[in-house]
Amino acid sequence: MLQPDLESMPRPQLRELQADRLGELVRYAYERVPLYRERLGSLHLKPDDISDPADLPKLPFTRKSDLRDTYPFGMFAVGLGAVVRIHASTGTTGRPTVVGYTRHDIEVFATVCARALAAAGAGPGMILHNAYGYGLFTGGLGFHYGGERLGLAVLPVSGGGTTRQVDLMLDFKPEVLACTPSYALTLGEELRRRGVAPEDVPLRFAVLGAEPWTEAMRAQIDRLLGVRSTNCYGLSEIIGPGVAAECSAERHGSHIAEDHFLAEIVDPDTGVPLPEGKSGVLVVTTLTKEALPLVRYWTGDVTSLTTELCSCGCTFARMGPVRGRTDDMLIVRGVNVYPTQIEAVLGGFSELTPNYRILVSRSGTLDEVRVEVEVDQAFFCTVTGDLLTEEVVEADHLLRAVRDRTAQAIKSAVGVTARVRLLEPGAVPRSEGGKIARVVDERRLS
Repeated sequence: MLQPDLESMPRPQLRELQADRLGELVRYAYERVPLYRERLGSLHLKPDDISDPADLPKLPFTRKSDLRDTYPFGMFAVGLGAVVRIHASTGTTGRPTVVGYTRHDIEVFATVCARALAAAGAGPGMILHNAYGYGLFTGGLGFHYGGERLGLAVLPVSGGGTTRQVDLMLDFKPEVLACTPSYALTLGEELRRRGVAPEDVPLRFAVLGAEPWTEAMRAQIDRLLGVRSTNCYGLSEIIGPGVAAECSAERHGSHIAEDHFLAEIVDPDTGVPLPEGKSGVLVVTTLTKEALPLVRYWTGDVTSLTTELCSCGCTFARMGPVRGRTDDMLIVRGVNVYPTQIEAVLGGFSELTPNYRILVSRSGTLDEVRVEVEVDQAFFCTVTGDLLTEEVVEADHLLRAVRDRTAQAIKSAVGVTARVRLLEPGAVPRSEGGKIARVVDERRLS
């Protein structure tokens, strides 16, 4: 642990700290952010009415649309003279969400990222190969400052340039990698293409995040890179990466930095808080942010929480894997489908790789789903040397059997009928450092 006195704090003491900080946060937001002053006023609430986490359901949610409606700086609680950094989303689906940081916020950001690295197994004197993107995206700079905070030597490679990245990894011999899971897979495949065995890769730990991933994908990354990979969770609006992180001791849920972020799980339809262990939408209240304090921010990420004690000694609550986002969820013939559900099915087939994409279209009034997935290189070499056309698959009984069993498994696990198309290795576009799009919903394009 980076800060064992805080990260292993007894939960009653932690609850008292959260209550104190929540009261201060609501008062601060009420006094400095017009949107919160108006909303509390419309509910006839004063800041003193919110003094305990149990009081949070009295308040409405803050949503991404609120940040877009007040674009660019309308949600800031400080003047620009106190802001030392600005990050923003890409804005590909509308106005970008803009996030400001004071010097205090940057220190919190560095601290929670350092905690994530320490929980993963990193320590002072190691080299961090940071392949998260630098720029408006929060990942690169977050882990850069976090690595320095922990005492690592940071290699600021950023995303892209896979050939050069692998050259640097083999030459500089970093022990720690930080990037998206899909890009870690790309790096691993490049090492395999060069004939580099996992035991010859200098890496020991990989801190991966910014997109949902499955246990099957984790196993593939660990195998290709020779690492023990852990998940790191974050949102730009909250602070960036470091909101929660897995420990390498268990790799079973990501510890939320509860001294800085207060988490709830609510029903996605009603917004009613759900009991521990139930799956719903993660809602986060920032407890220590200065530039952009957020009260009950609706993340859209579907997960669950547990306060069961972890063997690593950290007493912070753990969030389960993100099943998907409510805005990423596909509704196919009335069935709710998350891409990670299909990815988990594919991970059960040794003949397939984690490289896939889902295409959803509509024929008349009926939705159609097509899953395109690559065949593993070793299996591919044993059955065919040709392109995997439909004719080749139909002619080869091994390929045909894998295709049909995959379709049956998807139907059984997810509840929708999908047409599976097998592709040769390398056919699916790879990540070049950023998040990778797994779904093409052609219904939205028509």
